[in-house]
Amino acid sequence: EESLAAATPPAAATSFPQLQPASTMQNDAGEIVDLYIPRKCSWTNRIITSKDKGSVQINVGHVDSKTGLYTGKFTPFALCGYIRSKGEGDIALTNLASKIPESS
Repeated sequence: EESLAAATPPAAATSFPQLQPASTMQNDAGEIVDLYIPRKCSWTNRIITSKDKGSVQINVGHVDSKTGLYTGKFTPFALCGYIRSKGEGDIALTNLASKIPESS
């Protein structure tokens, strides 16, 4: 029985180590901030990865309906490289921009 007891490792050795969080980044106020926050395509709702080099983010400015002047506000749209490579980026941006409410 002694040889069997010596062959089994102690219980502490078989437990899994606790996972430490990946490198956490803090700002000056001590709040934890992420290193990378992925975006989603505004047209397809696909996640835009950091490797998607064909993706773009376009800010569409809001214009006053009476004067035609820029109001200082904008709505950002992100388009993934997949949509752009299919040649549908212009259709997507036109449809998204047309759905912006006029009161914004």
